[in-house]
Amino acid sequence: MNSYISIFEIPATDISRAIAFYESILNINIEKLAFPGMEMGLLPYEDQLVTGVIVKGEGYQPSANGITIYLYGGDNLQVVLNKVEKSGGKILMPKTPHADESGYFALFLDSEGNKMGLHSVN
Repeated sequence: MNSYISIFEIPATDISRAIAFYESILNINIEKLAFPGMEMGLLPYEDQLVTGVIVKGEGYQPSANGITIYLYGGDNLQVVLNKVEKSGGKILMPKTPHADESGYFALFLDSEGNKMGLHSVN
């Protein structure tokens, strides 16, 4: 299996809050790393085609504009979506079927104000 994406970065202004948000909605553990002038949260990468990180540092500004990354929503993205607002995010578009019947998607703002998506087959 191939992917056009190899790494993605999610900007954050509060790295601990952002890590807690994604750990909560995705039910994962995120490793917190610190470098001079930068803090990162490394999403689990074992068995993944794409590496994801949360980044706080100069030049990293959360935004609801621009590119949207769709995270895997598991068997049913509604399970993940139900955790978004409880974890400090905001739902922008509820679970919606794709026009081509290839599954479902939803949009949300994360705890930092980034527009993100979810996708699942069911």
